[in-house]
Amino acid sequence: MIIDILNGENCVWESLKSESEPIVMYGMGNGAEAILRVCDEYKIKVSDIFASDEFVRGHSFMGYKVMKFSEIIEKYSNPVIIIGFATQKEDVLERIYSISKNYTVYAPELPLFGDGIYDNSFFEDNKDYIEQTYSLMSDESSRKTFENLMLFKFTGKIEYLKKINVPRNEVFQNIIRLNSNEKYVDLGAYDGDTINEFISITGGQYDSITAFEPDRKNFKKLISNVSNYSNLTAYEYASWNKTENLSFSGKAGRMSSLYSSGYEVEARALDDVIGKATYIKIDVEGAEYETLIGAKRILSQCSPSLAVSLYHRAKDFFMLPLLVHKLAPELKIYIRHHPYIPSWETNLYATK
Repeated sequence: MIIDILNGENCVWESLKSESEPIVMYGMGNGAEAILRVCDEYKIKVSDIFASDEFVRGHSFMGYKVMKFSEIIEKYSNPVIIIGFATQKEDVLERIYSISKNYTVYAPELPLFGDGIYDNSFFEDNKDYIEQTYSLMSDESSRKTFENLMLFKFTGKIEYLKKINVPRNEVFQNIIRLNSNEKYVDLGAYDGDTINEFISITGGQYDSITAFEPDRKNFKKLISNVSNYSNLTAYEYASWNKTENLSFSGKAGRMSSLYSSGYEVEARALDDVIGKATYIKIDVEGAEYETLIGAKRILSQCSPSLAVSLYHRAKDFFMLPLLVHKLAPELKIYIRHHPYIPSWETNLYATK
């Protein structure tokens, strides 16, 4: 079974618990707070917190005085470093890789939404789903990506992610080949960045564009940024499995999401809004499963190419491919990871 590749590896939390050298956290913010909470549960002592030198201003975080990296290595001869933030910035990634050449580095991953810790119990409890998903992979690159993704989630070792980094343009060169007749649907359109990517790839030749973006501030930016494009319809909707009003946490950024508190937004199933699609991008901050259910007619009748985020919830990397296969079994399933620590920007791509 594919899960057997974890044999001989240790869960990141158990590895940290058994470390004899001082453990320090690199980074601040929500991610660091969440990791510190799990460390407390496992009785893992974090001795200090540091940030990139340019961000250190003598301030504190979670009761720790924030130090510079130079101060950390002066204080500790061989610290174990936890990455406590997410990044796709090339210079920051290179800094992390450079640090990892001289020190032990872990990047524990926690789901952005919902519960779940990638420990032994998680993989044992879900081994049948994981095996089924692995069998759906349509090429060797997808299988290698899936294997290394599992290893990273379990161990927190960044070398497993680095092995599978591929640029986004690789997808549009080798998997999804867009043409001038696309009916593109962008669910979670943010400020129009992925619409601009689509326009760039197609050279501005397409049939239509439909966009959903529920965040009020993002929607205003979206409208401003795509106003010159023809045959484009934008809705201030959340993507969901049916029509209803839901509470929404608007943060005017990529992390805006359906949440237990916030202002009310109209949520719609894609099947109730449009008739056809040839390419659908789904990046809806944890509502991917419901969104796919809400597009089951279009998936069944049109078999559109898909780009779906696989990293918001703990089980997304196996439950979403299984759902796509159930709703549109003729689509070939691929997985790719684009440069990011932790494994955000790991996406499912599907096409006929």
